[in-house]
Amino acid sequence: MSGFDSLPYRPCAGIMLVNQDGKVFVGQRLDSSVEAWQMPQGGIDPGEEPEVAAYRELGEETGIAPNLAEIIARSREEHLYDLPPELMGKIWGGRYRGQRQHWFLMRFMGTDADIDIETEHQEFRSWRWADPDSLEGLIVPFKRRLYRAVVEEFRPLI
Repeated sequence: MSGFDSLPYRPCAGIMLVNQDGKVFVGQRLDSSVEAWQMPQGGIDPGEEPEVAAYRELGEETGIAPNLAEIIARSREEHLYDLPPELMGKIWGGRYRGQRQHWFLMRFMGTDADIDIETEHQEFRSWRWADPDSLEGLIVPFKRRLYRAVVEEFRPLI
């Protein structure tokens, strides 16, 4: 591709948060004008365990307290994606070519009133519950294969 091939992947935790109706939390990013929706995700800090990062990111992005979400499963392997060429070198300070993500299926045990996306470091401008089968069509194109794989892996547990 280019000189970006030698860059590492950013370590990340992703969360498929499922409510009692089997619907998945998705949000629209504040920093994007695209009509895409995504599940909560974020970087794993150096020395941080992926599970700890998942709960931290869930709280930072949704305001959901850790006692209101329970990990049901963790993806068997990390999922990788490359940024599209137009974003390479522009986000994450140009230090990464994409992300390597540990995914967690979490059961949400609260109510919609427990969700507050207006957090200290707000990432979403809007949120909703979505059918798992619709997720691939909601995300930006370069993450569709990854979302398909995560849904296929977690579907029997939803």
